[in-house]
Amino acid sequence: MAALLLGIDIGTSSVKASVVDASTRQCIAAAQYPETESDIIALEQGWAEQSADMWWEHVQLAILKLHAQRRYNPKDIAAIGIAYQMHGLVMVDKDQKVLRNSIIWCDSRAVEIGDKAFEEIGREKCLLHLLNSPGNFTASKLAWVKTNEPELFARVDKIMLPGDFIAMKLTGEITTSVSSLSEGVFWDFKQNELSKDVFEYYGFSTPIIPPVRDVFAEHGKVLKKVAVALSLTEGIPVTYKSGDQPNNALSLNVLEPGEVAATAGTSGVIYGVSDQLTYDNESRVNTFAHVNYTTAQKRLGVLLCINGTGILNRWVKNIAGNSLSYQQINDIAASVKPGSDGMIILPFGNGAERMLKNKIVQSHIYNIDLNKHNQAHLFRAAQEGIAFAFRYGLDIMRENGMHPQVIRAGKANMFLSDVFTECFVNILDIQVELYNCDGSVGAAIGSGLGAKIYTDAKEAFRHFEPIQLITPNGKRAYDEFYNKWLIQLEKQLN
Repeated sequence: MAALLLGIDIGTSSVKASVVDASTRQCIAAAQYPETESDIIALEQGWAEQSADMWWEHVQLAILKLHAQRRYNPKDIAAIGIAYQMHGLVMVDKDQKVLRNSIIWCDSRAVEIGDKAFEEIGREKCLLHLLNSPGNFTASKLAWVKTNEPELFARVDKIMLPGDFIAMKLTGEITTSVSSLSEGVFWDFKQNELSKDVFEYYGFSTPIIPPVRDVFAEHGKVLKKVAVALSLTEGIPVTYKSGDQPNNALSLNVLEPGEVAATAGTSGVIYGVSDQLTYDNESRVNTFAHVNYTTAQKRLGVLLCINGTGILNRWVKNIAGNSLSYQQINDIAASVKPGSDGMIILPFGNGAERMLKNKIVQSHIYNIDLNKHNQAHLFRAAQEGIAFAFRYGLDIMRENGMHPQVIRAGKANMFLSDVFTECFVNILDIQVELYNCDGSVGAAIGSGLGAKIYTDAKEAFRHFEPIQLITPNGKRAYDEFYNKWLIQLEKQLN
């Protein structure tokens, strides 16, 4: 019997899990938990938290839901891979007990802390060594806890990212990687070590950082009590952990310089691979170590993130089409011609936007004509506004020397909408290849690489072909609509 691979993807809205047949690379079962989207806890404006223990509960329920399909023998699972929402802060005490809710990626409370660190450590030093401003990343979130919750901070034994926490619950071991440390802005790329500047400036001690291992390596073995509860084999290894965007790139076989991936889920991302220690002077796009980064062969992921993407689509659905499915919303949006008859939406309502220099712009709707506009216009204008935000961000990446000719994406989330996909392709003026893949499948493939079931990525992605190819055919018309959208954005920024 061929080995099976289990992939787990801890998203903001839900946990997805997939079982992949290692020999055929085919997903033989997939499950999501919960079916409805998980809440984000916002105790104050600009804050965003989730319970790490909730993620673990959802992981277990997703795995049991997978097993219930009876499409495989759980005892044949040979390795586990984990993908996770990036930049979240999880803190545990010496007994591995969670000390507070995770401060997640779209939380904005640490913006001023990171901006001050950027200036006081030195802008040039940060960019040359960290490739980013400390900004609103995990290190700055930890500094917020240190300042505002000192008694809790004093009890911290180890800090983690969300995927590290799930691996800890599975195995009892806590580990991290250079890729993970770089996304938290803890890593000095010039010195190839934890950043002395960040740790000294914020007053952190290095023992709070777990042991560093390669992304594709053993990060612990499944505990007996976990194996019994989840019908797994005791001792199977967790052999891959990655942030969701590097993992999305892996799942699309985007591993070499010049290759580019995109995703449009709760947030929207364009992620390009470079072999240079590149950075944006304004830190509007960010550079992290990719899954296959080594000091000998540098592979960096240049990441454009738009917080307000699928979350706007969800908000519009809840407000104007709660009884409708997303497919019905996409069909209704297609009944309106491009440009949404003048309605314009800015999608930036999910915290500080890095590409807008960490400003909190919020979402806005313009030019509503009560005699003309209806539900369909709202649906279409939201999807066009999201696509226009991608164009704005890609122009920043182009300023920094990244000029993709093709973008690969999974046929999922916003890319299930013909309206969004058509607008995205035309306003970016780039060909898009769509693939049948998702983050949990990518995590499963990653576990196969980490367990040495595959000798290399070429073997892992044999027969990997796009299911759809979309080519630009109407850029000039969309440019007119984008320029009107851009005027409204610039008014808000000014």
